[in-house]
Amino acid sequence: MKRARFLMGFLAVLIPLTLSAQTYTVTDLGTLRGGDSSVGFGLNARGQVAGVSTLPNNAYGHGFLFIKGKLKDLGDLGAGWSDSFQVNASGEVTGYAPIPGGNVRAYIYRKGHMTQLPTLAGGSTQGYSINDHGHITGAADTSNGEVHPYLYLFRNGKLLDLGTLGLHQQSVWNSGNGINNSDEVAGISWTASGAIQGFLWKKGKMIDLGDLGGGYSRAWAINDHEQIVGESSVANGNTDAFLWAKGKMKDLGTLGGTLGRALAINNSGVAVGDSYRNDGTDVAFVYRKGKMLDLNQLIPANSGWVLETAEGVNDAGQISGTGTFNGAERGFLLTPR
Repeated sequence: MKRARFLMGFLAVLIPLTLSAQTYTVTDLGTLRGGDSSVGFGLNARGQVAGVSTLPNNAYGHGFLFIKGKLKDLGDLGAGWSDSFQVNASGEVTGYAPIPGGNVRAYIYRKGHMTQLPTLAGGSTQGYSINDHGHITGAADTSNGEVHPYLYLFRNGKLLDLGTLGLHQQSVWNSGNGINNSDEVAGISWTASGAIQGFLWKKGKMIDLGDLGGGYSRAWAINDHEQIVGESSVANGNTDAFLWAKGKMKDLGTLGGTLGRALAINNSGVAVGDSYRNDGTDVAFVYRKGKMLDLNQLIPANSGWVLETAEGVNDAGQISGTGTFNGAERGFLLTPR
């Protein structure tokens, strides 16, 4: 009887520890037409993934949408290649592709067609994020050669120039990187003092997110609760992942190296990204409940996978990204089990 009670007590302690770490199954996204490699980027609530695949003979390829276990080729804008970065709940995708003549243009892919977005009177545009209304943010050339973040509103078909944090200069890159369903935009901009800082754009105003003490930051994604993730330099010169909420930037750290980046966040505050270790390897992570976890430790052992970067996470906890599978570069989808 005493031994039985001991074992029951032991198991009561062991079981919560065992179950506390969520584990995942891994799905290989594959490639288009037998191409050599693929990468996975954004992810929607239905487990659909936007990404890019090479084509046969290692030709630079096409954007794709992973849907129902297969890759859908999104095509291009007439000049041979395309990139796709984010997909919304309706399966609409944004990215960019060259047009005949050399410039690249942001696009929206919807109802089986890729349509280029307008410009800010400059030559090129790039599309990086799309919300469930079909509104898009990215970077666009202006008429005087600057690059500004923009907001594309599907209902009126125009780009709204979001401005900058102070520095207006040719060849200086400013960009919108994430958009939520309230049309709030997170991105990067140069300040008047020449620093690169993450920003939040809302209700016509651009807010400087600040940094973790090292002088620069970059914001990569925003959720519907106005939580923003990205990367920031710290006082010792390293770069750490961050989570910004309610005016404060929280240092999420790294997995032991000198660089960490949080690249996506869901509405529960679960963030994903990558961290470079001191040995030069890139490791995908998930951040939840105050801890950064190596995703390679949360998939089946001896699976053949090395998960290098995580780019998307949905509210069901699925994660998209890129790694190597038996030595070949592949996009992946992780599903909690």
